[in-house]
Amino acid sequence: MQKRTKIVITLGPASHDKAILKKLLNSGVDLVRLNFSHGNIEEHKEKFNLVKICAAELNKNIGILADLQGPKIRISSFENGFVLLKKGSDFFLDLDCCKNSGNIDKVNVDFPQIIEESEVGQLLCLDDGKIVLKVEQINDRSLKTKVVTGGELKSKKGINLVGGGLSAGAITKKDRVDLKHACSMGVDYIALSFVKDSDDIKLAKKLIQKHNSSAQILTKVERVEAIENIDEIIDFSDGVMVARGDLAIEVGDAEVPAIQKNIIHKAKEAAKPVIVATQMMESMISNPIPTRAEMSDVANAVLDGADAVMLSAESAVGEYPLLAVEAMFRACVSAEKHKHLQYKTQVSKSLSRVDQAVAIATVMTANRLKIKAIVALTESGMTPLWMSSLQTNIPICALSRHERTLGLLSLYRGVVPIYFDVTKVNHSDINKSALDVIKKEKMVKKGDLVIITKGDYVGVVGGSNAMKILSI
Repeated sequence: MQKRTKIVITLGPASHDKAILKKLLNSGVDLVRLNFSHGNIEEHKEKFNLVKICAAELNKNIGILADLQGPKIRISSFENGFVLLKKGSDFFLDLDCCKNSGNIDKVNVDFPQIIEESEVGQLLCLDDGKIVLKVEQINDRSLKTKVVTGGELKSKKGINLVGGGLSAGAITKKDRVDLKHACSMGVDYIALSFVKDSDDIKLAKKLIQKHNSSAQILTKVERVEAIENIDEIIDFSDGVMVARGDLAIEVGDAEVPAIQKNIIHKAKEAAKPVIVATQMMESMISNPIPTRAEMSDVANAVLDGADAVMLSAESAVGEYPLLAVEAMFRACVSAEKHKHLQYKTQVSKSLSRVDQAVAIATVMTANRLKIKAIVALTESGMTPLWMSSLQTNIPICALSRHERTLGLLSLYRGVVPIYFDVTKVNHSDINKSALDVIKKEKMVKKGDLVIITKGDYVGVVGGSNAMKILSI
């Protein structure tokens, strides 16, 4: 296995082409993100189908993530598309301003509550912190602000309140519509943006269940409130994403590295997959090589134990999407060589499930014998998920008959999802048939030792109760 850490790319104009996408998937991409902040439903369906076609032609199991926009608070439009704000000048966020007639003095905003939820002296960051405004006066229908950091401000740019505190819920009307369509498409994961607490996650799960979907929830951590409620968010989520863009604005950029490490460690302790995202290879939007700092950023996420690292604009609209994936691949492989530097997950003293105990025992045994591969026959993917949360450099071949499970497995660190229908094999031939599959994948050769895990009853979820050491 060349790479254990998974790579997530965002599909966009730069990668929404069959030939390019196939090259990206062949270069180490494991999961594709559909960004519902841009485009319409038909475009997302087209992208979904393209991923499925390319994956089938390449005989790869590629997961698909639908990322909901969430309550991104934005200014309205300027008459000329943009304005140049000068430091020290007055600027109004004015609800009475025509939505398409913003100018150098004022602009409308799509979140009226910002008036009552702001305080004099607070800082507002626009366009990911490029523009900073200080609230000087609060009126019934407007905020008078002073430009602290000026520059070009374009229409429809986002607003963040430094320190957090805005009440906007995580699931908007648009998100409800998008979630319904994402469920009907059959995506593997749905990412929730700007989550405050577990209530947002519970609501999303109810909506997913209502639409008869089995998609799992990845919670994006990007608000101050989410940091304060991180334990319950991890507990109720199926996985988390460290979304460092908006997070850095709310908590301060200097706080993000420590927060990132803490979230990764907590997620791995809970056996929940975690993605590190935002600006990982930002310079490669317009440059063919990454900066040394970007390579270090990816490597440190790998050493901390992240399941996946993600490309956003780099693969969606960048000039060098393939080179960005290749650079990220190199950073992952290099970091994974240094096992002694990697974060070590602590094994819980008490276990509540037999399949969890089997997973832990398997990894511990594999690390102490010359095991070449772990083969996990799985229905739900839980056994390989627990295995992936523990430190090992041994490939975990997860064999499943369910397309849904294979999609979920695409995110788990160190796990190779492989199609295998255990119900079509005689019970006495299961071990041999499973080993034949991984031999065909060139994961092992004659004489290698492997560990296989399975349950006594074929096709039963949560039934893994045995591990067996076999020789190829």
